[in-house]
Amino acid sequence: MKQAGLPLLAKKILDRTVAAGVLVATAPILATAAIAVRVRLGKPVVFSQIRPGLHAKPFRIYKMRTMTDARDANGQLRPDSQRLTPLGRCLRSTSIDELPQLWNVLKGELSLVGPRPLLTEYLPLYTKEQARRHDVLPGVTSPTQVRGRNAISWEEKFAHDIWYVDNWSLWLDIETLAKTAVSVIKREGISHAGEATMPKFRGSAAKNATPN
Repeated sequence: MKQAGLPLLAKKILDRTVAAGVLVATAPILATAAIAVRVRLGKPVVFSQIRPGLHAKPFRIYKMRTMTDARDANGQLRPDSQRLTPLGRCLRSTSIDELPQLWNVLKGELSLVGPRPLLTEYLPLYTKEQARRHDVLPGVTSPTQVRGRNAISWEEKFAHDIWYVDNWSLWLDIETLAKTAVSVIKREGISHAGEATMPKFRGSAAKNATPN
């Protein structure tokens, strides 16, 4: 279903109302986490990065910092598994690291529910079908987050994203938010097999295949 008209207006109102309420309710948690990050990891407490939003328009996303800046002898950042701290794992498993993104929701750059905004370097790697994930506003959570999160493959993630784009409804958003809360409590799908989080996307087999 196309996001337009009154349903889209209702979605925007829901986004901002819930985001504001959660930010107020979790302010003590955010403050405690910020102090812990400052003591254990130093500055900056909040990590920001440019991500593609609606129609792939870039915006700056905010997250609580969970990794060190450890680098190898060549000055390159070490793998996530070596930089992710015990504190960072705790923040990620409880999704506390995601709370600063509610500021992006208030600014209208993110929705509460939508395809997760991924790295800009992935943009040229998408198939035409996968690129449709940018036809709607990205979200703090998505159906992918409650259908395996990081435990499933990239192909499965993108399939869930496109399904959301084609089947969106306000009720689907509400249902996804409820299921996300349960998923966070159970701490399901936090990492992919053999990875600290999720391996980098390197393109779909269909796109990388060499024609005969």
